[in-house]
Amino acid sequence: MNNFDNQRHIRLILADDHKVMREGLASLIVNDFNMEVIGQAETGREAIDLTIQLKPDLVLMDITMPDMNGIEATRYILEQLPEMKIIALSMHADKRFVMEVINAGASGYLLKHSAADELERAIKSVIRGHTYISPDVTGIVIKELRETKQNHEQPETVVLSVREREILQLVAEGKSTKDIAAILNVSASTVESHRNNVMSKLGLYSIAELTKYAIREGLTSLE
Repeated sequence: MNNFDNQRHIRLILADDHKVMREGLASLIVNDFNMEVIGQAETGREAIDLTIQLKPDLVLMDITMPDMNGIEATRYILEQLPEMKIIALSMHADKRFVMEVINAGASGYLLKHSAADELERAIKSVIRGHTYISPDVTGIVIKELRETKQNHEQPETVVLSVREREILQLVAEGKSTKDIAAILNVSASTVESHRNNVMSKLGLYSIAELTKYAIREGLTSLE
């Protein structure tokens, strides 16, 4: 056990849609790291609710979850609680996911296959106010920063609103218009309007195309 000032008082929330993963992390954090897990969530929306309610010191956030993914949940939490510390957990080491998480405001990005001591190191580093990026993906971040600096003229990209991204994810997960309206507490016509806007912006005109796009952009998965 490594010594760490006030380590016992570090309070965490775990967000992952796989129960085995959550329970394994919780056991490791409590028994090996001597920290406290004060809540567990299996969707992005649950993570938002628990974080706002319990105000932990740090959230470990899986980026691929149903209903609302971890990237969108991170954005929302930081809009409400700008000082909240969030470490994204991911199986993905490619540029798209890494930069999405960083741009969402997370304090860290850790691959799920990382060793236990790296997870502990990441938590301690972020709690102290630093940013922690898994060594396996730091090269991606450095390359992106260099390319951004070199290319002042960036190509135009499609920008979806937070609500449009929410609806895109739910559509891709097979939810009906009625289901989405109930989940988001809006009218069916509002859902249809946003869905049509998304299709128009992306130039995609079928649910299958939207689903492929959502998977490619990390908004949902086939799990």
